Amino acid sequence: MKTNLNSVLIPDADPYYYLSTENLSFLDKINKISQRHPVNVLVVGKQGCGKSSLVRQYAAVHRLPLATFQIGVLSEPGQLFGEYALENGETKYKQFLFPQAIQTPNCVIHLEEINRPEHPKALNMLFSILSDDRQVWMDELGLLKVADGVVFFATLNEGDEFVGTELLDPALRDRFYVTSMDFLPNAVEKEVLQKKAGVTPEQAEEIITVVNSLRASPDLGVEVSTRKTLMIAEMITAGGSLREAIATSLQTDRQTLESVLLSLHLKLGKSERGNTEFVLFTPKN
Repeated sequence: MKTNLNSVLIPDADPYYYLSTENLSFLDKINKISQRHPVNVLVVGKQGCGKSSLVRQYAAVHRLPLATFQIGVLSEPGQLFGEYALENGETKYKQFLFPQAIQTPNCVIHLEEINRPEHPKALNMLFSILSDDRQVWMDELGLLKVADGVVFFATLNEGDEFVGTELLDPALRDRFYVTSMDFLPNAVEKEVLQKKAGVTPEQAEEIITVVNSLRASPDLGVEVSTRKTLMIAEMITAGGSLREAIATSLQTDRQTLESVLLSLHLKLGKSERGNTEFVLFTPKN
């Protein structure tokens, strides 16, 4: 059950969330530091490996309110705080959730995809918030001070393959502790597939065998995240074949997909083929 603290919610814990002992030890230290003063954490890693889930689970485990903000929608400085809008024929300043969140004691604030703003200068007002000063002045709202115990988590995907991302300003990055995440070990990933998606141990083994062959093949160029592996497992649980699950879960071109399916056939000795048939898709009487 979610609890409401000043309109900022404490999330429910994921009962099947796994984390390395290194990351767990790091987060324990971050929690201790946050009891002395606000702290900033940058979480980096491959797409779909659980960066956002880590932030949510941290808040849930410690029973802390969580507020998430999509940085990708920002196009100008101050946009996180509020905007002027026309109301009943009158221009008024509308305050957003961000000022409330930073002034909520012990709040976990997630800055999602911090390196994907529409305009780099949109992040300028974060410098003061994330610095030792922990405050910012706005004519519309006055002096805003970060409350005790606040933890800022920023997540990002880095690399040329991520369209719309920018290199994070070194001066901004310097304000963060940094931790990284990667794919789960095979044994753990199999258990996650069974508990979260409901596949059998045999199906989980089969999925991981195929996924590992795809991850190990530089020629195919297919990234299979833990998120994608779960999607494959859920499709199988819903009655789909492994071939169908892979075809519908991996977003890639047809030529690469055929290579993937050929790899599947050779690896597992399967001869699954897609039979295209058209039937009516209409409301049932």
